[in-house]
Amino acid sequence: QVQLVESGGGLVQPGGSLRLSCAASGIIFSANVMSWYRQAPGKQRELVASIGSGGSTGYADSVKGRFSISRDNAKNTVYLQMNSLKPEDAAVYYCQTYYRRMDYWGKGTMVTVSS
Repeated sequence: QVQLVESGGGLVQPGGSLRLSCAASGIIFSANVMSWYRQAPGKQRELVASIGSGGSTGYADSVKGRFSISRDNAKNTVYLQMNSLKPEDAAVYYCQTYYRRMDYWGKGTMVTVSS
């Protein structure tokens, strides 16, 4: 079955960096668009970044220039490098993909940005 497992969240000070990872199994990873979403308390889940099978990327305006999404097809893993973190980046971050007409999500990893 399809599994997406996120890791790398934690507590970081404003201005700091974190790298999130999402390990995928049960899909043809190299052919899939992979995305990161986030959801802060009391807010709707929002798309943060996506990366296509060919490596094309897209970002939410709020993270452009600070976050970078990448993938390692040999490891079936997608990454989100987050730099210059702000308190408003604090959220649970989810990995997502669409495969064989179904939406799949990981359980999320929490990012806390606080001094």
